[in-house]
Amino acid sequence: MLTQTTTRVLEPSDLDAALAVLDREPVANAFVASRVYTAGLDPWRLGGEMWGWYADGMLQSLCYAGANLVPICATPQAVRAFADRARRAGRRCSSIVGPAGPTAQLWRLLEPSWGPAREVRAHQPLMVTDRLPGNIAPDPHVRRIRKDEMETIMPACVAMFTEEVGISPLAGDGGLLYQARIAELVGSGRSFARLDEYGKVVFKAEIGAATPGACQIQGVWVAPEYRGQGLAAPGMAAVLRYALTDVAPVASLYVNDFNTAARAAYRRVGFQEVGAFMSVLF
Repeated sequence: MLTQTTTRVLEPSDLDAALAVLDREPVANAFVASRVYTAGLDPWRLGGEMWGWYADGMLQSLCYAGANLVPICATPQAVRAFADRARRAGRRCSSIVGPAGPTAQLWRLLEPSWGPAREVRAHQPLMVTDRLPGNIAPDPHVRRIRKDEMETIMPACVAMFTEEVGISPLAGDGGLLYQARIAELVGSGRSFARLDEYGKVVFKAEIGAATPGACQIQGVWVAPEYRGQGLAAPGMAAVLRYALTDVAPVASLYVNDFNTAARAAYRRVGFQEVGAFMSVLF
């Protein structure tokens, strides 16, 4: 029996159906779901298009096509359809990121026309916890960053991004979009840091995505001169307390598999690996 399939750009009227797909995997889909809960499906507000893959008239899979290309609950057949659409449109994103299986398939299909990538991170453990650590006391000096402290937090955010991604977020538009994103996180009370006695950031992290079901911690960074002093685990415990108390019942993050120190710190505060992401950086 043949299944009738189609792919199209979703419209605002498709919001409930899209949220139903996103809510199937609230942890893995937290990044895109957070944007959809906030902005809906209007491309201008969402910052990109949401592609939907239908089988027999039912929305089954999604793909967010904005600054990132993100397959969501994507079956192999849906991935092929999304790759065809992406190939026709040409590359407009700075990365492909998502659950490792569908993302790897998507990249295999797109690499002949979009490659080479600047870097491929094929296995980034996805880690989750729903409880506060019992063996690590939260760092009492980690707190929310205030709106009047943007000049304090921005250098640390730029340093983290440059170290993590390999390019400065200030390139291209001079950092306007990146600064706006950091300002959004600060304004919503989702940017956290510990400052030293001179007012310099020594540890920071953000809750970058939040939905009713899950939130995602990102941008975890310790100043180089403070590394090895045991700041990461207590700092993460403090951010986790804010996350689980104020934001969502489950906290997640994903981390590069080669970052053994970070993975150990996350495990110490109770995060467990439940899957893997993959990132293709251009």
